[in-house]
Amino acid sequence: MRRQFSSYAIGALSLAVLAFVPANAADNAAIKEKAAVCSGCHGENGISQTENIPSLAGQPDQFIQWQLVFFRAGSRKNDQMQPIVEEITNEDIRNFGAYFSQMTPPKAAEDSDPDLSKKGAQVAVGRRCASCHTDSFAGTKAVARLAGQREEYLVKALRDYKAGVRVGGGVAAMADVAYHMSDEEITAVSHYLAYFK
Repeated sequence: MRRQFSSYAIGALSLAVLAFVPANAADNAAIKEKAAVCSGCHGENGISQTENIPSLAGQPDQFIQWQLVFFRAGSRKNDQMQPIVEEITNEDIRNFGAYFSQMTPPKAAEDSDPDLSKKGAQVAVGRRCASCHTDSFAGTKAVARLAGQREEYLVKALRDYKAGVRVGGGVAAMADVAYHMSDEEITAVSHYLAYFK
């Protein structure tokens, strides 16, 4: 019962946060200045250069907002994120979503292992990844962009979903998909998506 109440509370808070998106948020110099704290980990222009830290550039607006709400509510945990999200307001969350979603997403490098990508493509089809993440794996609304994301981060995310330690907007769907994946499938599909063009 308590878990169900917490889910409803998080959902209500999330809807309140997502209710109003300010116009021209990405053009606001104050937002850019406030978002600069994110670049220390997530990289200049939202493209991560750090292992196991995701790129934010080009992620869907609502996806970013939801993740920040989950971190702030404590249902998604990360030692580096917790002190940051404790200081941000609902308006900051809306602004960060708009700001990072309008950045140019990372471009995939040349595929270092095309054979592994072929296996990963088969996994993506078999697990119906495109049904939520779109055919281009660019994500939409509250669903993450996967194309061009850091490979080791995708592996970590899938392992976390499989182990039940990560929550998110599509937690039921992702937990179900990841739970049935072998480590080889996780490695292959993560490689495929990281190099997807």
